[in-house]
Amino acid sequence: METPPELEAAAGENDDVTITEREYDEEYIIAVDFGQRAGTPTLDVVDETAIIVVDGGQFEFAVPSDANEVTVNDGILTIKG
Repeated sequence: METPPELEAAAGENDDVTITEREYDEEYIIAVDFGQRAGTPTLDVVDETAIIVVDGGQFEFAVPSDANEVTVNDGILTIKG
């Protein structure tokens, strides 16, 4: 699973955004931390599009086809596949 380019662009525009990718035996995880200065991100998934609103900004990305879970927990966006 690849990190959606929109998330990579958000990280490139803001030093506080950190993307971490982990691969385990049966699972791949992409975790996006928007930083302590950002507000708590909210997530809405409509069809195959995820919409993130954080710190007054909004961006969308296509949910990777091999993702089986997209959540926000404790301010961290997690994509599992």
